[in-house]
Amino acid sequence: MNVSDLDYDLPPERIAQHPLAERDASRMLLLSRETGAWEDRQFRDLPGLLRGDELIVLNNARVLPARLFGRREGIRAEPPGRRNPARGEFLKTSIEVLLVRQIGPDTWETLVRPGRKIPTGEKIVFGDGELEAHVEGRGNYGLRVLRFRSKHGFHEALGRLGHIPLPPYIKRVDEPADRERYQTVFARAGSAVAAPTAGLHFTEATLQRLRDRRIQIVEITLSVGLGTFEPVRTEQLEDHKIHAESYEITEATANAIAQARRDNRPVLAVGTTVVRTLEDAAERNLGHEDPIMPGRAEADIFLYPGKPFRVVNQLLTNFHLPRSSLLGMVAAFASRENILRAYRHAVEADYRFYSYGDAMLIR
Repeated sequence: MNVSDLDYDLPPERIAQHPLAERDASRMLLLSRETGAWEDRQFRDLPGLLRGDELIVLNNARVLPARLFGRREGIRAEPPGRRNPARGEFLKTSIEVLLVRQIGPDTWETLVRPGRKIPTGEKIVFGDGELEAHVEGRGNYGLRVLRFRSKHGFHEALGRLGHIPLPPYIKRVDEPADRERYQTVFARAGSAVAAPTAGLHFTEATLQRLRDRRIQIVEITLSVGLGTFEPVRTEQLEDHKIHAESYEITEATANAIAQARRDNRPVLAVGTTVVRTLEDAAERNLGHEDPIMPGRAEADIFLYPGKPFRVVNQLLTNFHLPRSSLLGMVAAFASRENILRAYRHAVEADYRFYSYGDAMLIR
């Protein structure tokens, strides 16, 4: 498939720059996988729209304040001014580091900007020197392997110096409120560097309404990283190289999925990260009686039109960028034609797009 086949027009004003005052106040586009018919609803309608025998799977990954601003060793910090890295803004001497994937106790794969200035062997200093990073390796597109050192512990320093890694299409610096709102109410595990945004709509009250209907809810953990948000740079979607992301499936979740399959009950994935986790696990377990096995693994599956879905029957998701691997995934799930028609309607109907935007339920 040509990546250009996943293109659509989106006016910039449709991109949500802030979350709504209430999480569950989002709109929700209900889309039929089979017919492509859609219906405009509210996210608060979700519990009443379900049959009542669904198995809902959430990603409980917690987002780290994974965006850091530092400087090369020997470069003095610029005095505060109109653009200040303490507020998440880029100064000419700043080195911006985005944590991507943890590969050791104190070692991370990262994106560094400007990457060309940071060779292997360089040292980056953050804050007043309470956190340092040594560059141990480098890759394409600004990827660097950094080993961190801190007097008081890496996570303590990250909590004070790090910024919430808002996506680049949100044209503002992160604010204190983003530490809570760019996090699901059920976040508790893992080391994600982007939010599983379909889960941002849920409140404790929504979850309770689902439980009151005796709808079963289970969790997985996928630490969202570069595999989820890296842009597609190839002309053919199938040629895109997707990065691995760490996940964990508990025995209770694996057993619940197996039982749902035996009972012919729908498995509703909340977000593309859940789809990626469950479908990767199912591919690894082909030929066995149970669809997936519990445990830890690295998701390297790439779902695009023509790929089968072995576990997930329904999907709650946000709207995705044109020409992206995530749009390719939902096009594989509900057909490119259905998805693009629904997206055109969403644009015309003033839906809010992307991370802080509205939702789509595909079933």
